[in-house]
This record gives sequence, structure tokens and C-alpha cells, in this order.
Amino acid sequence: MIGELDSDVVVRYFRGKSILITGSTGFLGKVLVEKILRVQPDVKKLFLLIRSADVESAKQRVETEVTGREIFQILKEKHGNGFEGFIQEKVCPLPGDIMYENLGLGPAKLREIWKEIDIIVNGAATTNFYERYDVAYDTNVMGAKHICEFAKRCSKLKMLLHVSTAYVAGEQEGIVLEKPFHLGETLREGTHLDIESELNLIKETRRELKTNCSSEKAERRTMKELGLNRAREFGWPNTYVFTKAMGEMLLGHLRGDLPVVIVRPSIITSILNEPLPGWMEGIRTIDSFIIGYAKQALSIFLVDLDLIMDVIPGDMVVNGMMVAMAAHSEEQAQQQSIYHLTSSVRHPAPYAVLAESGHRYFLHNPLMRSGGKNSEPLRPTRMRFFRTLPRFRAYMAVKFRLPLEVLRLLNIALCGAFSRRYHELGRKYRYVMHIAELYAPYALFKGCFDDSNTERLRAAMASNDGQDKRCKGYDDFGFDPKCIDWDDYFYRVHIPGVVKYLCD
Repeated sequence: MIGELDSDVVVRYFRGKSILITGSTGFLGKVLVEKILRVQPDVKKLFLLIRSADVESAKQRVETEVTGREIFQILKEKHGNGFEGFIQEKVCPLPGDIMYENLGLGPAKLREIWKEIDIIVNGAATTNFYERYDVAYDTNVMGAKHICEFAKRCSKLKMLLHVSTAYVAGEQEGIVLEKPFHLGETLREGTHLDIESELNLIKETRRELKTNCSSEKAERRTMKELGLNRAREFGWPNTYVFTKAMGEMLLGHLRGDLPVVIVRPSIITSILNEPLPGWMEGIRTIDSFIIGYAKQALSIFLVDLDLIMDVIPGDMVVNGMMVAMAAHSEEQAQQQSIYHLTSSVRHPAPYAVLAESGHRYFLHNPLMRSGGKNSEPLRPTRMRFFRTLPRFRAYMAVKFRLPLEVLRLLNIALCGAFSRRYHELGRKYRYVMHIAELYAPYALFKGCFDDSNTERLRAAMASNDGQDKRCKGYDDFGFDPKCIDWDDYFYRVHIPGVVKYLCD
């Protein structure tokens, strides 16, 4: 049962707390670290697990990749000359990695940390759809196991919050519920997943590659293909969501009586409101479409404009995470709670909204064609969309594959005169088709993420007098997508943010 919450309760909750955060160099991690330090300067300590060789290099990474980023500008202005001292007092970089037992920390540091930590936020992950299977498994699966084992050793731990993804649902249609995965569960009927066997398969594949003296390139390709094949064998579309699902399974299986909250965001987009509207890092699924269209390098795209595009701004995700921490710490029931931080049920937006606002934005604010003093604006043309993968394949075959075949025959007839051009265009064609295959499960996703649990959290944040303020005073901890005007958000916030922070 969630008690009544408000912004003051959430802020007070973090006073005096010591929090271990993994994944702090990622987009969401930075937003979380900045928010906690800004709204609750009396937090005791933020321990940031940083992949690095030693303490000094960990500190350097935090300074350049976390606190040195634009998102910390308001915090810098607030503290002035005292900013660096404040960060040194509140932020403790820990050189380590979740892929190792005890997070790669030494015995002395472990004893200190186990006595200190109140909350663990596990946001570390590899999010590459086509990652090497061994790399994704080490981080997304073994990482979840190691975090869980570490959490059990923390004597005063109040909760573990694990960041997953809504797309662990694979390609399910209809309403996707906020329910846990059970060990061995798959998305393909008639199959059973043995997580230990997957690890053995990875080890065996590595041994075979080493025995055959495979090149680094061949090894990388083999391990990537292995991950993709195993994912599809059990019903998941790619290595990322497959390994994230396995990570959830292990957490549920190993947690014992540990209070665990799993948050599953959908596609995380730029900051909506605070501290820096439009700020983002890393290209998301929809951003590759925006960038390609902005540069007029993309004339076609695989997407059904009538389908729901489930996106959620990064600051809303962090707000939901912080409210969930305050709501579930030290629960007597010792339960596992799952929250979809999504928009498709609460306030759905079709892909058509993004397509239309994107066209309108670049019509009014075109990028300039590179060309020095004589540069001209890139006027956007209407993009062609394909609603199904077979139609997209057919178009690509006629428009690109057939001319490629003609070029191949011409190249043979002219003794290799067009070899370089043929291989270059062939690589581009294969790359486009590969990306289309990987993104298709998202661009053509026909499910909607139930957010009943999340709605109960939002309701608990309503004001004491019964008036719902979830869209008022959003600066605090609002995470209701119903407060978003999607067209306005894309036109005035997200697309300008893509241009400013992601377009080279």
C-alpha cells in the first residue's frame, strides 16, 4: 500500500541518505545525480560506480563525463565558487564494474560501503541492440546478479531500484502488463530458457574462436550474431532486450526478502522541463530519423504513422524513480514492484505527430548545407514511409539492390573498374537493411504498456486537499505524460535539442 506523498516528502526522504548509483555516466544517470544534488543538498553521499582503473581516473571521468556536462549548469550557478567543494563532499567515485563479483571493489572499500549504503540504483547497462552476446550478458545479466548479491550484504539497505526497459516485452501486441518475469520464462511458446546454459554457450563459443585463431573482426561478428540468434530463438527481437529480460529474471529469483523496484521506461527522450529543456545525450531510435531528415540524408523510413510512439522525457523518468524510492523503502512486505514509465496508455501519441512536427520545424528552421560562405539552407521534402517490413524490402530491392546488381555485372565486364564504388554502395545497402531489421520491432510495435502501478504512484503524489496537482508545479516531481502537449514538445523542445546536442 502506497501512502500519501508530495514533493516535500520525497525531498525529505533523500536527506542524510547514502546512495550507490551505477550507470551515472549515461544520460539517465546524469539526470538522476543532478536532480538529487539540486533538490536535496543534504543528501549524505552519492557513490558513483565508474568503470576505471583507479580512483584518480574515476574522479577524472566524473568531472568530465558527469558534473562537467551542461546539465549541471544550474547547480554550478547555485553554488558559485563552492561548486567543486560541494561535489567533492557529496560525490564519491568508486572505480569498479558491475560485471565483476563485489563490483570489482577491494575488501577494505567493501566493508566501508556495506555499512554505509541506504539505497542502490542500478542503471548500468549496455543498450546496443546488436551488442556482442558476451558483452551484453556480462553487463545486463551478470551485472544484475552481482548487484543483487552486493545489495544483500548492505546492512542498512532500504531498497534496490533496477532500471530495465519496457521493451523486455519483445514484440507483444495489445496491453503489456506490469508483471515480473519468472526464471526460465520466454516469449516463444514451447521453449525454456536456461540462463546458466547461455553462459556456457558463450564460453564454448569463445573457446572455439580462440582454437580457430579467429581474427578480432571475425570474433566480434560471431559474438554479435550469436546474441541476435539466441534472442530470436526465445522470442526477443534483439540482444539488448533479451539480456535485460534475463537480468530481471535473476533479480526476481535471487532477491530473497530484499525490497526491489524495477522501472521499465519506454523510449527515453530529451528533458522536458528541468533543469535544461531539450538536453540529451546519445541517439535514440527516433533521433536517427530526426537527424537523417534534418540533413536530408534520409528520404524513406520504416514506420507506421498510425501506430503509437511510446516515448517519455528523461526528467519524467527520473522523477518517477525518485518517487518510487520514497514510496517503497523499508516496506514490511519486502515485495518486488514493477513500474512502466511510459505514455502509450496514459497519453498516446502516434508517429504522425513526430513526422508532422519534424517537417514543420525544419521548414521553419532548416539546417545549412555545408559549403562555407556559399552554404544554402537544406529545404525539407516530404519523407516516404513504409508501414510493413516486406513493403520496405520490396522498395529497397527495386530502388537499390537491382541497380547494385547491374553495377556488379558492369564491374565484371570492365575488369573491376567500378570495384570500389560497388563495394561502397553494397556496404551502405546492407547497413540500411540491417538497421531496418533491428528497428522494425520498435517502429512497428503494436503493444501498449499498462501503467496501473505507475498511476497509483502518481495518485499518491496528489495534494492533501484532493486537488490533483500533477500538472501544476511540474518543476518538482511530476511524471504524468498527460501533462505533455506532444506536438509542442517535439517542435519547441525535443527537435531543437536534437539539433543542438546531437547534430554535428
